[in-house]
Amino acid sequence: METEHKRRVRYKGTHPRNFHEKYKEANPEKYADTIEKVIRKGCTPAGMHISIMVDEILEVLNIKPGEQGLDATLGYGGHTKAMLQKLEGNGHLYALDVDPIEIVKTKERLASMGYDESILTIRQINFADIDEIAKEAGKFDFVLADLGVSSMQIDNPDRGFSYKVDAPLDLRLDPEHGVSAAERLKELSEDDFIGMMIENADEPYAEEIAHVVMNKKRVGKPVMTTVDLKNAIEEALRRVPEKERKEAVKKSCARVFQALRIDVNSEFEVLYSFLEKLPDILNPGARVAILTFHSGEDRLVKKSFKELKKAGVYVEIAEDVIRPGAEECHRNPRARSTKLRYAVKA
Repeated sequence: METEHKRRVRYKGTHPRNFHEKYKEANPEKYADTIEKVIRKGCTPAGMHISIMVDEILEVLNIKPGEQGLDATLGYGGHTKAMLQKLEGNGHLYALDVDPIEIVKTKERLASMGYDESILTIRQINFADIDEIAKEAGKFDFVLADLGVSSMQIDNPDRGFSYKVDAPLDLRLDPEHGVSAAERLKELSEDDFIGMMIENADEPYAEEIAHVVMNKKRVGKPVMTTVDLKNAIEEALRRVPEKERKEAVKKSCARVFQALRIDVNSEFEVLYSFLEKLPDILNPGARVAILTFHSGEDRLVKKSFKELKKAGVYVEIAEDVIRPGAEECHRNPRARSTKLRYAVKA
């Protein structure tokens, strides 16, 4: 049966403004020239994710054909593809992701490149449950965990990850489970919200922001959207000198959204569980690489690796973090905060 051809959605003006009308963002792989132009300008093309520190990760993992590996955070699949190429068709890679929306797209993308279930197994589970995948797969020779939020999630306004577009304040990596950030704010006390912002993001204006947000809840106008939260932050920082205010609001928005995202997805608890279970799923000599994006994550990874090396579980760890180079940071500004640490099982 012949498939009916569907025209692209029409939009007003010369360029689409609505995310869902942006056909290039929906299928970025089809527009290589456009993507390269955007990257050369130091921007990330909307709708796709540029994998960070690929060469450094491959050097650390030292993947050999015939080995079995785990990508604990599949995302857009860029790291997964690079690791599969190193296997040269011999071995197997398991890949996990909790996001029910992006995992389908990535599975289709990798399948179109020839990576089917003979060499790649994808599961929708949280990487805190790596012991469950090990029951199915056995132990691994190499493991990667990229703890960053994918650009596709940030760019899609429906997901509520960005304060730049008005949308429901959600921030869940798996929107089918748990409570949204808006619902979480309804549950929190002012002191709890202050503590969350300080612990998860080192927010210097935590008290001022929490007071404004909670006052809105008290008068029956709770923060429900991304712009509601941005406006509340702007109101809280109105005493910051005018010439500094715009930049201060921008940085506080980034930190507060990060703090809420970490909370609603239990990211520290998930990472702690992953690090605790990690040694038991590794073969002797197995290599682990972990990318972190803020100080709280990095502290947990550093502490775990150090303690387990002292206990003789790891024979080698990264004594210092590995950072992306200047050229990569220019091509992909979202790489700037990245830290890479590694460990080798005894």
